[in-house]
Amino acid sequence: MSTTALGRKHALQMFRAALDAADPERAVLRHLKFDGRALIAGRKRYRLADFDRVRVIGAGKASARMARAVERLLGKRIEGGLVNVQDGLAGLNTAGRGGPHKIELNPSGHPVPDERGLAGAERIAEMARESGPRDLLICVISGGASALLPLPAASITLAASQEATRKLLAGGATIHEINTVRKHTSRIKGGQLARLAFPAAMLTLILSDVIGDDLDVIGSGPTVADPSTNADAERIFARYGLRLPLTETPKPGDPMFARVQNVIVGSNRMAIDASARRARMLGYRPLVLSTFIQGETRDVAQMHAAIVKEILSSGRPLRPPACILSGGETTVTVRGQGLGGRNQEFVLAAALALDGAGPVTIFSAGTDGIDGPTDVAGAIADESTVSRARSLGLDALAYLENNDSYHFFQPLEALVKTGPTGTNVMDARIFLVPRRSS
Repeated sequence: MSTTALGRKHALQMFRAALDAADPERAVLRHLKFDGRALIAGRKRYRLADFDRVRVIGAGKASARMARAVERLLGKRIEGGLVNVQDGLAGLNTAGRGGPHKIELNPSGHPVPDERGLAGAERIAEMARESGPRDLLICVISGGASALLPLPAASITLAASQEATRKLLAGGATIHEINTVRKHTSRIKGGQLARLAFPAAMLTLILSDVIGDDLDVIGSGPTVADPSTNADAERIFARYGLRLPLTETPKPGDPMFARVQNVIVGSNRMAIDASARRARMLGYRPLVLSTFIQGETRDVAQMHAAIVKEILSSGRPLRPPACILSGGETTVTVRGQGLGGRNQEFVLAAALALDGAGPVTIFSAGTDGIDGPTDVAGAIADESTVSRARSLGLDALAYLENNDSYHFFQPLEALVKTGPTGTNVMDARIFLVPRRSS
């Protein structure tokens, strides 16, 4: 097998290891155990004899399979529950897996919330509200939960909440600004689901799609104490010309959180670490740069390419065979009219920077299997990709400037297509530098 083909094979194996680590069902079952009497999460034990009811609630792109894992573990001990899932993903997340059966899956709109999501959120809130000290609520939260749990505060309509989000996005608001507004204009976010459920016991299982795994940011933290205040939300309103009624959220130190446990069961870091382990098994020296990578995609690609050039020229920071890994999520400033996504654009920018530099495999893909408005997860290239494209009459720089990475890689058969994976822990980037043949 040629060096190029072997590099591609190995990169795909490493990505598969990342997906396995981020698999929602496996992630839950790695962190949740049942010994026949007690449910064990971390160092905490929940004796089922202490509870009259165990129910499962939650929301997110991966929540259907997370719920199924809980039901697989506890079976008939679960009385029921309701989980809001992304429309079109319920079947994907459970097809051929037999469930869940006791936990209702409620397909809802994402990324734009809809009436189905609102109705489901109302029912979830009611389940929490009617719970008592002998109830155990197991909450499953993954990426997408903010949109899938739309429960506006009193006197705020769903349409008004949607319009506020649109204005914030159009104005360039950060995710932290958007989530601050979401928390303070909701009856369920920013720890308010936990407030509704108190004094019931709550165990929240979280699949993180947020850089740094900030618990109060993931899904707008429905069971997490909120450090932000109404005053913070008012400052954001003033900045973007908004006005809505505000609801104050429960803060760190509130005694009700003594009955709440939040457990991260899957994250970008766990996925990248799994890729690093697979790289080591395949004979590479792995180096994880960071799982906090963000910023403009092309700039991030240039930085990664510079590290690869250093490896090729001096063997620093590690000698070949080397594997450079990073996670997180970059952004693309769209100026052209083409089709692509941040992962495809990253690979194209890196391939341009490494054109003819030396043997290297370049890979980037989204763990959800969806890169921007395309049907692929990302792309894969090597040091000869740009020159091969040139022989086909494809100008790599022109495609990059037009944000048209999809149509650049398509004729080269270099697109990575997995289909929707049913999980989401951001992106995985892999650079492989083989040992040079003597």
